[in-house]
Amino acid sequence: MGVYSRLSDIVNSNVHALLDKAEDPAKMVRLIIQEMEDTLVEVRSASVKTLARQKEINRELKQFNEGIAEWEAKAELAMSKDREDLARGALMYKNQLVEKRDLLAEEQQIAKEQVEKLDSDIRQLNAKLKDAKARQRSLLMRKDNAGTRLKAKQQMDDARLDDARTKFEAFERRIEGLEAQVEAEELGQGDDLEKAFSELEANDEVEAELARLRKKLKPEADS
Repeated sequence: MGVYSRLSDIVNSNVHALLDKAEDPAKMVRLIIQEMEDTLVEVRSASVKTLARQKEINRELKQFNEGIAEWEAKAELAMSKDREDLARGALMYKNQLVEKRDLLAEEQQIAKEQVEKLDSDIRQLNAKLKDAKARQRSLLMRKDNAGTRLKAKQQMDDARLDDARTKFEAFERRIEGLEAQVEAEELGQGDDLEKAFSELEANDEVEAELARLRKKLKPEADS
């Protein structure tokens, strides 16, 4: 298959439809991208050659036009000197150049149309390639996510995880038992503290009363 036929097939293809029908979309999109990239390289190379030929044709057309004008001038010169035979020969040679120029102008038009078509197809191919790469990234992301979810589900279903959960719950219950024991030991300590502070306050009041009595009785003892 030629590069232009392959390019046309790719440009006119429905990439999404191909992927939807594929048994392995990730593999299919990878192959499509590779085909697009290879075709793009070939088409750009062909475009370079066609553009180079266009430039060459332009140079040749310029030379033909200059030659035509030159032989036209020679025919006029011959006629001015009454050399109709030379003028006829100059015009015949000029007409040969005109025929070659016209053929070359047709080739130039074909090359121009071909370059315009290639430019349009390359733009469409680039758009499809961009879309295919975006689809590839999406497929890879979905594949990674599915793998992660499957691994997590397998771990959740693993008997070892259930065993670890049971051990953790048993350990948690042991800790709760120790905490309850500590709290039980602390029960009633609040009452003892309040009683101790009350006794201190009572002692302070007794001492204050004693000091008042001493002060009151001291003058009587002195007398």
